[in-house]
Amino acid sequence: MDNYYVGLMSGTSLDAIDGALIRIGDSGGLEVISMLSTEFPEHIPSQLRNLISGKTESIHALCSLDTELGEIYAKVTLDLLSKSAYKPHDIKAIGCHGQTIRHQSGHKNPYSLQIGNPSVIAEMTGITTVADFRARDIAAGGQGAPLVPAFHRAVFSDPENARIIVNIGGISNITVLPRLKSHNAVSGYDTGPGNCLLDAWSTSCRGHRYDENGNWSASGAVNSRLLDSLLNDGYFSKSSPKSTGTEYFNLDWLETSYPDVTELRAEDVQATLAELTAHTIALHIIREGFDNNEVYLCGGGVHNKDLTERIYHHLPKAKLFTTEKLGLDPDYVEATAFAWLAWCTMEKQTGNLPAVTGAHHPVILGGIYPA
Repeated sequence: MDNYYVGLMSGTSLDAIDGALIRIGDSGGLEVISMLSTEFPEHIPSQLRNLISGKTESIHALCSLDTELGEIYAKVTLDLLSKSAYKPHDIKAIGCHGQTIRHQSGHKNPYSLQIGNPSVIAEMTGITTVADFRARDIAAGGQGAPLVPAFHRAVFSDPENARIIVNIGGISNITVLPRLKSHNAVSGYDTGPGNCLLDAWSTSCRGHRYDENGNWSASGAVNSRLLDSLLNDGYFSKSSPKSTGTEYFNLDWLETSYPDVTELRAEDVQATLAELTAHTIALHIIREGFDNNEVYLCGGGVHNKDLTERIYHHLPKAKLFTTEKLGLDPDYVEATAFAWLAWCTMEKQTGNLPAVTGAHHPVILGGIYPA
């Protein structure tokens, strides 16, 4: 019997909400029916940045935005269904990752906070909603992230070929998929910044939310002193499991790492930040010993031509593609993943990979908010 699920994802780039409607059979076979990307209302990204950075610490602001995001997620869901001619009663559940405000998995009392009130989503859509996916993994001793590698294993693994999946959102992460016949464990973790520093520097210097096609970074030259200073950060040499967020990698981090950054040519800083992202992605793939395997890119970073060319330069022996070659639009991999993770939850199947997150054991992820 086929079941239908919706996945919602708004990542650390703070640009849009991606929605995916999928059909999934009892055996787990998956088909993407429809996809939709909706930009946040104009006032939302700045409010989110203020919460993430700590410039706003008001409980009222946090809770108010939690409700508003729930309403926005619900509207995206209804728009997605309208586009695809499905009705709410056709959908078994929504899997909503929510918007990450703070991720402190290494704290003495670890936590990860995502907002986008699931009770509001369930009420407005009439569809059971699964949310708060990270909390149970953290309770089991894990990082709570990344969670998507379990989905990558389910849909992208190959019997004969090892593969690397690279997601370039605000933060970049990799999933290492050994060939299925090897029976080796999947691994994965956040490698560091993806688009977050590029977007923040572009916004600060030019008032443009992102660097289209990487044209601005391509016009600059890498500053080796700046790059070396940034690469000295201990996160890059830290062993896995590891995860991070934009509350760590941001313009404050940039200026602390290199106090004279504003004295450099702005386009040279942008070029160096693009090189930092490419270098750290490639560095971790090389450390894993998978730099001569198939590498598949997904996430918003695939549209940055300068960034992808830098990755190609650092991985000359790899075969590089986007996940389009594997049958899944690179812009909607994570939204599809959270539809699949909602299916896991509703079917009482575990959704985390302890080898990835560091959890003590596999757990069923997320809280269920019935329609």
